[in-house]
Amino acid sequence: MSPMRKTAGQKAAATRKRNSAKRQAAAKKAASTRKWRAAGKKAAKTRTRRASARKAAATRVRKKEAALTQPVQVQEPPAPEPQVQATTETSIPE
Repeated sequence: MSPMRKTAGQKAAATRKRNSAKRQAAAKKAASTRKWRAAGKKAAKTRTRRASARKAAATRVRKKEAALTQPVQVQEPPAPEPQVQATTETSIPE
């Protein structure tokens, strides 16, 4: 018995099956990549958010320390000078 030759219909079906398998494999890989990339983006956002929060907290502490260490300047009114009137003649008590 000679091997049966594939008909045109069978050949086309086999090609469709192969192409479908390739598409499914590509879709699976793309989905996996999307998932990993999304996870990476989420992690990056979290890192950035934490870093900026840490930086803001450090800035707040630094400003608070600076405010505490600066001497407080209180302005006092100038002391009044004693009023001395200069006279040409001074009376000398006897």
